[in-house]
Amino acid sequence: MSITKKVFGTDKKTKKAVYEYCIKNKNGMYAKILNYGGIIRELWVPDGNGKLADVVLGHDDLMPYYENAGFLGAAIGPSANRIGGGKFTIDGVEYQIPVNENENNLHSDKENGYHVRIFDVEEGVNSIRLFLQDEDGAMGFPGNKKLEIIYTVTEENGLRIDYHFISDRRTILNPTNHSYFNLRGQDGGSIEDHVLWLKASYYTPVAEGSIPTGEIASVKGTPMDFTEPKTIGQEIGADFEQLKLGGGYDHNWVLDDVDGQLQLVAKVTAPGTGRVMKVYTTLPGLQFYAGNFLGDQDGKLGTKYHNRYGLALETQYFPDGIHKENFPDVMFGPDRQYVSSTVYQFCYE
Repeated sequence: MSITKKVFGTDKKTKKAVYEYCIKNKNGMYAKILNYGGIIRELWVPDGNGKLADVVLGHDDLMPYYENAGFLGAAIGPSANRIGGGKFTIDGVEYQIPVNENENNLHSDKENGYHVRIFDVEEGVNSIRLFLQDEDGAMGFPGNKKLEIIYTVTEENGLRIDYHFISDRRTILNPTNHSYFNLRGQDGGSIEDHVLWLKASYYTPVAEGSIPTGEIASVKGTPMDFTEPKTIGQEIGADFEQLKLGGGYDHNWVLDDVDGQLQLVAKVTAPGTGRVMKVYTTLPGLQFYAGNFLGDQDGKLGTKYHNRYGLALETQYFPDGIHKENFPDVMFGPDRQYVSSTVYQFCYE
């Protein structure tokens, strides 16, 4: 195991140095992570023949990450995904947060969210520990919050992400990581031929604006069913209202048999590469986003990214959970700390 560090740039807002940390295991797998936004900028994993490929979308320099409309590789917080109306009530007090996607809130705050913040870093043997403090009222959310994210590259070719929040007031906490994966490599083109399996018999349908209706619906007999592996492109264009609303897959799946322990919830393969990614998490939900609106943008090493050139598997509590009594509780505070773990594990078939 080894960790190296280099200057990646200077943050235009704080004028602080931005560092890139490279964590490498004995098998040659390595991750490059920025203290800016907790961004996973590169993730090099071997295939069955030992050939390395960088399997996450990203950029070669800091400038594109200032905009980063697609949140490539970033740590999202304090609340990922969507909150209807950009407001919520806790203990009788109404809070207004940014309305930044139609009439709703997406990923907390595009200008001040954790994806554009500078983290303090402590290096370990095979991990880095990122720290951030967030003041009461920042982005409209209550509570003085302390966040810790640990990125670990394991000897089993896994990238593990552990989160720990404490807050002195009851607040919404629902962080995630927004990496886009392409198991052919970041220059591998469309992910529609990737094969996906999800341990999820139900999902949460959305209304226009991608806010969940509150229903927990069976996937059976619909294009949302990945309980048996199938290619992402097989039914992504089906005449199905939920797919039309999201421009393809961009929904929260309700994971089966959740008990708070780390469990296998998803598996992705890229035919012909032998490369497999398994996703483990302690969380109850998973947002599968097929990159429907990545648009046309410049990626790493001259690569041009287009729609569906990467897929995101964001582990989470359910979107808009603050407004849905039947969804898992997204409220954390002095009597309930936030703790979760997610692992992206790579192997070969």
